[in-house]
Amino acid sequence: EKGGEKIMNPTISRRSFLKVTGLTIAVSVTPFGYKLLNASGQKEGFKPNVWLEITPDNLVTVTIPNSEMGQGVRTALPMIVADELEADWKQIKIIQAPAADPFKNPIMGAQITVASASVRGFYEPLRKAGAAGRTMLIKAAAETWKVPEEECTAFKGTVKHKKSNRSLTYGKLCLKAAKLEIPKETPLKNEEEFRYIGKPMPRVDIPEKVAGKAIYGLDVNVPDMLYGVIARPPAYGAKPVSYDQKVAEGIKGVRKVVPTPNGIAVIAESLDAALKGRDALKVSWDKGSHPDMDSGSIEKHYMEGLDKPGAVAKNVGNVKKALEEASKKVEATYFVPHVAHATMEPMNCTAHVQNDRCDLWVPTQTHTATRMTASQLSGLPPDKVHVHTTLLGCGLGRRSRFDFVTDAVMSSKAVGKPVKVVWSREEDIKYDWFRAATCQRIQAGLDSQGHVIGWSHKVACNSILKFTAPAAIKDGVDIYCLWGIVDAPMPPVYSHTVYEFPNFYVEQYLSDLPIPACPWRSVQNAPNAFVLECFMDELAHAAGKDPVEFRMHLLSNNMRARRVLQTVAEKAGWGKPVPKGKGRGIAQHSCFGSYVAQVADVSVNEKDGTVKVDRIISAVDCGPVVNPDTIIAQIEGSVILGLSTTFKEKIEFANGGVKSANFDDYKIIRMSEVPEIEVHIIKSTEKIGGIGEPGVTPLAPAVANAIFSATGARIRRLPLTPATVLAAIKKG
Repeated sequence: EKGGEKIMNPTISRRSFLKVTGLTIAVSVTPFGYKLLNASGQKEGFKPNVWLEITPDNLVTVTIPNSEMGQGVRTALPMIVADELEADWKQIKIIQAPAADPFKNPIMGAQITVASASVRGFYEPLRKAGAAGRTMLIKAAAETWKVPEEECTAFKGTVKHKKSNRSLTYGKLCLKAAKLEIPKETPLKNEEEFRYIGKPMPRVDIPEKVAGKAIYGLDVNVPDMLYGVIARPPAYGAKPVSYDQKVAEGIKGVRKVVPTPNGIAVIAESLDAALKGRDALKVSWDKGSHPDMDSGSIEKHYMEGLDKPGAVAKNVGNVKKALEEASKKVEATYFVPHVAHATMEPMNCTAHVQNDRCDLWVPTQTHTATRMTASQLSGLPPDKVHVHTTLLGCGLGRRSRFDFVTDAVMSSKAVGKPVKVVWSREEDIKYDWFRAATCQRIQAGLDSQGHVIGWSHKVACNSILKFTAPAAIKDGVDIYCLWGIVDAPMPPVYSHTVYEFPNFYVEQYLSDLPIPACPWRSVQNAPNAFVLECFMDELAHAAGKDPVEFRMHLLSNNMRARRVLQTVAEKAGWGKPVPKGKGRGIAQHSCFGSYVAQVADVSVNEKDGTVKVDRIISAVDCGPVVNPDTIIAQIEGSVILGLSTTFKEKIEFANGGVKSANFDDYKIIRMSEVPEIEVHIIKSTEKIGGIGEPGVTPLAPAVANAIFSATGARIRRLPLTPATVLAAIKKG
């Protein structure tokens, strides 16, 4: 046991393992789909994706391939297995998978916890794995009793023979079942037969968290561990001109000073000594690549990008002709700034690089990339890199990067001992990979009936793919930054433009600024939804139509979007009058296979521009429901995060780098500002969708539209600070 995480003995043979294991169901994922295999009888070297193990001690062990970062995956995935297996929930044992190719998410092509893909990626494979296990256990019992299989039934971890009233536990049947072939067809349960799926289940990770026993990355402690901190450049592109390595290494407890790709590492016997050593370095940096870059110049840069040639991302019909023939034209420009992930737990990683293996204890969202990064840096093959995934104190996409892994691996390699690299809150904000800023201009034309006949959309933005996967930029288009504007129907996104326009044109200008960006909860769906849904309200107002009625006309072929919109409007009392000084706004969005609509009720003080959100009503269609408690919690969390970025969050830049440093100058929402939140789950038989991210997308536009409802003031930029709101009210 290391750092609180149990590690399987790497020397145990497959043969010895199977002697005590019993029935083991595996799911093998290939480029052409997945198939079930009885791993109990597989030859040496078989590597499954998702393991279902039943042992003679009557335990059912489910190995979780995804990271738990508060989204409830350690509960939801075992629920799926347990239900189809017809196991007793009390029998379930849950363990975290190592980083290995067999644990790749079927729709992601990697072992990674992003894109709201955990449950939707493994829902079908796990159901089939559980059902196969149930079928084999029934067959094993029938053979034991020499009775027809159809006379036997599975019930909460036992197989019963009704006629003779005999029963055998799964533990007693597992060794016999282990010798059977996987059935080619495994009948799945009908919805009315579900024991766990679709019903509230308390999350298994909560008790240890409440008791303070849960192990996060910051809690890891291994023998002979040293600590590392990094002296980082204050501006993008800045290089060290000089530093005093000798003085730093003379500080008591400091072991070594090591240059890394991210700065200069100081490794010491304690965190305090490492911090003192970093101070003693007295690093002198050059001015960097963009020394004059600040918040004002950045916004100006994006605004100017709207007037520069870009890449065409979508062109349907003849937008120019439609706009010329329109009875009424509407144009608006929107700006959404960079925001930080600001996870509860700052970045950290503990690494131990040895001659024959590398161990990582890390709160990571990307096992595959973490493993490969450590392999490249350590010089060891991937199968010698062992990733022990701790609980994550929030992810939001930030932990899909691996810069903190680089820090730890290089530090450990330099000293030959385990090194725990810890980021401060200031580092976590200043050296984040931010949500990409975006500036967007839309021109739309309405006919004499108030219907949209043409839509022209220009997007100037920071690129995500430039920093994460530059080869994925096709013909100058970063599709990540256009999710929700341009269809991305392929996995893992399943993002659709819910509205239909007969003439539709989208162009994108990618910024060349050095500000690193990566996915932030919902990637760019949230900023894009703010623009789309605010402008949709502007068009409704210009057409003299109710915002819900106006949207419905554009959703004639999208019944899921219509349904969530109708549901949320009904639950919110849409159309009923609201008191003076209050407003009601609506918005919707679809991404990651799910549809969400929200209504915001707000109160606005027109004297000082302060806004109080009184209530948020959400309706969600995410297809089949595994754990409704998790869905409600995820929507509530999305609403709170969305409110934070709507009203508070904005990264400030100065002198070529990040000025924001901590929560005193990077404000986030407080509990006292959280409104009443209602969540309505729509029963759906559609393909299962994700839930961790879609809920954040309609929040900002619903609030902005509610402010317009209350004051008549249109606000086309975030965050909605009192000064911004007051300026919009005064402008009228």
